[in-house]
Amino acid sequence: MPLLTSLLILIVVARLLGQIFQRFGQPSIVGEMLAGVLLGPSFLNLIHPNTALSSISEFAVFLVVLSAGLEMNFKDILNALLGRGIVIAVLGFILPLTAGIAVGAVFQLDLMRTVFLGLCVSITALPVTVRILQSFNLLDSDIARYSVATAIFNDVVALLVLGVILNLPAQLSLSAVILSIVSTSWKLIALGAFILGFNWQLERMIKRGIHIEKISEKLVDAVGNEALFGILVLFVLVFGSVSEALGFHFVIGAFFGALLIDRKFFLASRYHELDLTLRSITEGFLGPVFFAYLGLEFNIDALKPLGFVLVVLVVSISSKVLAGWLGGLVIQLPPARALGIGIILNGRGVMELVIASIAYERGFINQGMFSTLVLMGVVTTMMTPLMFRRWILPRL
Repeated sequence: MPLLTSLLILIVVARLLGQIFQRFGQPSIVGEMLAGVLLGPSFLNLIHPNTALSSISEFAVFLVVLSAGLEMNFKDILNALLGRGIVIAVLGFILPLTAGIAVGAVFQLDLMRTVFLGLCVSITALPVTVRILQSFNLLDSDIARYSVATAIFNDVVALLVLGVILNLPAQLSLSAVILSIVSTSWKLIALGAFILGFNWQLERMIKRGIHIEKISEKLVDAVGNEALFGILVLFVLVFGSVSEALGFHFVIGAFFGALLIDRKFFLASRYHELDLTLRSITEGFLGPVFFAYLGLEFNIDALKPLGFVLVVLVVSISSKVLAGWLGGLVIQLPPARALGIGIILNGRGVMELVIASIAYERGFINQGMFSTLVLMGVVTTMMTPLMFRRWILPRL
């Protein structure tokens, strides 16, 4: 099927099912993912995942992250990550990782499949997290700050481990492992230095009395009103490109780049225009494509054995929710908010699929394991907003 035809069908069905779910008081993203599952190889077999659709989906992720970053504050996320939120972040990674490795040991999987199962269980997808929180208008809440900080921490650590594995030579030795860890760690330090250094420069400019909003207005006067959106996208793309060049997913850098763009850098009316433009593109067009594409990745025929699949689902869901809930209670959040963080962290989506795809392409896992991990990503992402609406929203 031609790309444009596939895209048209995907958008129409995703939007339609999203609206139906909204009419019944459910999040639209559940309907959008279900559209992908129905149109994909598991049921109607009309549309298959391909490189072109994947590229469009990645651009959708970029804009979703950009939109969320504009609504959040860099200092809030950094304080949550470096303050009490580190408790939730560490628990949110270690407990699911341990649970995933335990499942691999019980089912006597080989070392690599066990490690990748643990990594995928420990992931929390940053784009999914921010999109779900955005749909509930909670991006300025403490649930959002701790959930997003934990998602960043989990994704970065998982990608660090992935980097170490991919850099290992065929003949393993202690020196080779240490060299791989050092090689991957300096890239994280470089990314952190780039982000923090840029933030430091921005703060220096503000302290010197430089009005950045006037600079943005001069740019609008010079190149046109619509050019401001393009400049904003280019700015964030730089951070995404640096992140990707250092071996991390571009989402990590793009999100921090968007976080650095404070709303005080624009006139209030200009910020409203940017926000409206981004929301129109992401929620009306690219957002549904992204979530529908996640559904396309699911293939029911490759799921086997059933007992293993069910255990992976139960362990992945329970370990993430438990980790977030325990972490929230440890830092003395109200029980409802602690449970809310645990539920939000359960959405794995795109980041887990990135790791699973790399593992499958490199031959670390087989088709059956890959399909199980895709199912885990789809199910956990679909159920997260449903659980949050049912059990958390009424108690906030």
